[in-house]
Amino acid sequence: MEKVLEVKDLNISFHTFSGEVKAIRGVSFDLYNGETLAIVGESGSGKSVTTKSIMRLLPEHNSEIKNGQILFEGKDLTKLKDKEMQKIRGKDISMIFQDPMTSLNPTMKIGNQIMEPLIKHQNMSRHAARERAIDLLKLVGIPKPEIRVDQYPHQFSGGMRQRVVIAIALACNPKILIADEPTTALDVTIQAQILELMKDLQKKIDTSIIFITHDLGVVANVADRVAVMYGGKIVEIGTADEIFYNPQHPYTWGLISSMPDMDTDDEELFSISGTPPDLLDPPKGDAFAPRNPYVMKIDLEQEPPFFKVSDTHYAATWLLHPDAPKVEPPEAVKRRQSQYVGTVGAGKFPGKKGEK
Repeated sequence: MEKVLEVKDLNISFHTFSGEVKAIRGVSFDLYNGETLAIVGESGSGKSVTTKSIMRLLPEHNSEIKNGQILFEGKDLTKLKDKEMQKIRGKDISMIFQDPMTSLNPTMKIGNQIMEPLIKHQNMSRHAARERAIDLLKLVGIPKPEIRVDQYPHQFSGGMRQRVVIAIALACNPKILIADEPTTALDVTIQAQILELMKDLQKKIDTSIIFITHDLGVVANVADRVAVMYGGKIVEIGTADEIFYNPQHPYTWGLISSMPDMDTDDEELFSISGTPPDLLDPPKGDAFAPRNPYVMKIDLEQEPPFFKVSDTHYAATWLLHPDAPKVEPPEAVKRRQSQYVGTVGAGKFPGKKGEK
C-alpha cells in the first residue's frame, strides 16, 4: 500500500513555569492510502499533541518540536513556513475536533462556514461554493440542506453540528482526515451514527483517517490498524484484530480489561491502578512500570525496544523477550483471545519493523 504520511522519531516538548514537559518521546508511524489508523490511550498519553503537530496547530509560544520528521508528499511539515502550511491545512489535511460547538462560529451561517475553505483553497465563486455546501450537507445526512445552509449553529442539535463540522473538513476532499475524539461529546446513539457516517464517507471520497480516542470500544469496527499510546510513546501497534484479540503489552491488557462485555459478571469494572507518568521528569525505564502488575527489575532500569509479534504487530514490552517469564493475561483478554481465529499477520495494511 502507498504511504500518505510518515512520522519519524517525533519529539515534542512544552516549556512551562514548572520546567520542560517532554510530551512526545520518539513517536514513529506510517499512514497508508485509504486506511483508518486509530490512536488510543488515556488522557494525557500524547494522542492529540501528536496529531495537532501534523496540522501545525500547537501553540507557538511554548511548544517545540525538538526532533523528528512529519513527511507528507515528500515535504517535511515541521520545516514549512506558515504560509506554506496554510495551503495544506484544510485542503490536503483536515481535522474534526472534539466539541462541534467550539469548532463552529456562532455568528456565521453554516453555509458560509462550509464555503470558506472552498473559496480559499479551490478558488470557487460564491455561487458554486454555496451549491457545493448544499451537496456536502446532503452527503453528511443533513435533511433539507437548501434551508439548513442559511441557519446558524445554535439551530442544530449536537449530532447535526458534528455532521456540519465533518462537512467542513471534507469540503476540499482532503487526503488525510484527522478525527480528534469526534464522538466524545455525543450520546451513544448519535455516536454510532457518526462513526457509521465516517466509514461510509471514507469509501466515497477515498481518504485516509487518523482517529483519536481513549475508548477502545469506539474503534472496534472502524479501524484498520491501532496504535496504543502511553506516556508520550507508542507502546503497541498492529491491525485492529491483533490489538483487540491478541494484545501483548500489559497496558493494552489493562485498556481491554476495562471495557465491559457480555461476559462481565463482576459488580465493579476493572481499572488500571495508579496514574500516568510525570513527563516533567520521564521515568528511566518503561514508563508503565509503576502501574504494571507484571513489572520486572529490567522495566525499572531499561526502556524496552519493540519486539516483533507478526509482520504487522509490534509491542514494546520486556515480557516478549525470550528470557522473560511467561505470564497469563487477565481473564477479559483471554476471553477475547479464545475468540481469535488465527488472523494474526493477515492485516490489510502492512506495518513496518520499528514503528513506534
